[in-house]
Amino acid sequence: MGHNHSHGHSHSHSHSHDGKLSFAVFINILLSVVQVIGGIVSGSLSLIADALHNLSDAGAIIIAIVARKIARKPANSNMTYGFERAEILGALINSTTLLLVGIYLIFESIAKYFNPEPIDGWIIVWIATIALIIDAATAWLTYKAGAKNNLNLRAAFIHNMSDAFASIVVILAGTLIILYQWYFVDLIATIGISIYVIYHGLLLTKQTIKILMQAVPEDIEIDELCAEVEGIPSVKKINHIHVWQLDDNKKFLEAHVTLEINHVDNGIVEIKKILLNKYGIKHSTIENCIDNQEIINNCYQRE
Repeated sequence: MGHNHSHGHSHSHSHSHDGKLSFAVFINILLSVVQVIGGIVSGSLSLIADALHNLSDAGAIIIAIVARKIARKPANSNMTYGFERAEILGALINSTTLLLVGIYLIFESIAKYFNPEPIDGWIIVWIATIALIIDAATAWLTYKAGAKNNLNLRAAFIHNMSDAFASIVVILAGTLIILYQWYFVDLIATIGISIYVIYHGLLLTKQTIKILMQAVPEDIEIDELCAEVEGIPSVKKINHIHVWQLDDNKKFLEAHVTLEINHVDNGIVEIKKILLNKYGIKHSTIENCIDNQEIINNCYQRE
């Protein structure tokens, strides 16, 4: 009974988070429409740049919602790990769109530099101020939905935070246009927003690709882990070691370990304690290479 209650609570909790994210999608699409209209009327490329970024935010959150729903599906005989990597794929899609949007905006700003037009600073400031409020609210909704502990949602959260930053830059650009008619500031603001977007896109892309390529998690030093395991009295050697992540939370390890013949069970228990308590590895597969010279010679030896 207790288990069912917990599952129900978790399920309703997830639906509550999805509700927050769905509302965030709605207000971002609405804001994007207003910004595009404002950008066309005012002649501001930076406002349109911010609108495109907001639209990519909405897309990022939609991808995050879909990926979360897929990730909740249980494992089956065909997908023995389950579908949890769907969220990593969602994060990769989101980070790639960040890069594409950033590159597109740089090209647009260069094109506009050679075809300058007058810009209405007041429209820019008012719309960018509304955008800043909505961006901050969306970032808060995404963070509350679990961005701190979830790479997929973190990608969407960074979309929103970079949008809030972009809105501040656009407000400053609009103010300088009102005060000094410095129209070139709009283009500088667009390039600044683009570089910021590309930087975060690269960081997220690198992180997601490393997980998909089954790289060792960034918080684990493999040589240090091996030294720690080999410090256990019953352990002679650890070899053929693989450490990887299924998603941004679940870590796995498999290894061959040479153990003293009379201390196999105790040795494995000690190894698993270290893996869990120090490295957060709950899932480990340890192949016993018992302390017998003939068997040791058949085991892969770490240099």
